[in-house]
Amino acid sequence: MTRFALTLEFDGGPFMGLQRQDHGPSVQQSVEEAVEAITGEAVRMHAAGRTDTGVHALAMRAHVDIEKDIDAFRLMEGVNAKLRPDPIAVTACEVVPDDWHARFSCVGRAYVYRIANRRAPLTLERGRMWQVAAPLDAAAMHSAAQHLVGCHDFTTFRSAHCQAQSPLKTLDRLDVERAEGTGGSEVRIHAEARSFLHHQVRSMVGCLALVGMGRWSEDDMRQALEACDRQALGLNAPPDGLYFVKARYEGEAP
Repeated sequence: MTRFALTLEFDGGPFMGLQRQDHGPSVQQSVEEAVEAITGEAVRMHAAGRTDTGVHALAMRAHVDIEKDIDAFRLMEGVNAKLRPDPIAVTACEVVPDDWHARFSCVGRAYVYRIANRRAPLTLERGRMWQVAAPLDAAAMHSAAQHLVGCHDFTTFRSAHCQAQSPLKTLDRLDVERAEGTGGSEVRIHAEARSFLHHQVRSMVGCLALVGMGRWSEDDMRQALEACDRQALGLNAPPDGLYFVKARYEGEAP
């Protein structure tokens, strides 16, 4: 039995999420079926994180165990061929130790959220960004975001369906910037932590957008956090602009 680590890139628009669902297509199902078509083996894919309907990934890490004698490059090429036309690609594949686990060995996860801050309709990026027509003050958003960095009870920013045992999480980074090369029309929010609660990033982004629009102050953000109450949430951003960027493991650069 050989364990292969996969790096996945995907457009989450057509899927009900990464994890297998009874009510629609998932990234996991597509990858598992592609692996089975190549190897003849029914496998289970384990991923570094879960993503909701419409959430994308630039480099999601995952693993599968395969008995067939096959090298990593051939597996990657074969799986990519079988995945077509699904918008999923295996961008890297390597053999890893049997005790390496895509989820449980992961020590850090990074997301980016993209906001199109313009009035003109989206064309090329439709379904891949959240469009906010009102002008956003990115500097005010960044300042307010720093109230959320550190170890806190993030109940306010947690989905009612979250299955995590505790609302306590340590947020290592939450930065807001105007993206270079976009003429100032794109605002990006970078979030990093060991792990996140269900909807945590989208909920934080929604409230930061309220700050950027001038509807919330920094103090409103602080009070929302301290309330530890989902009812104190101002806005939950849509999934369109959220991307899983990177999973980090021991021995890898931050």
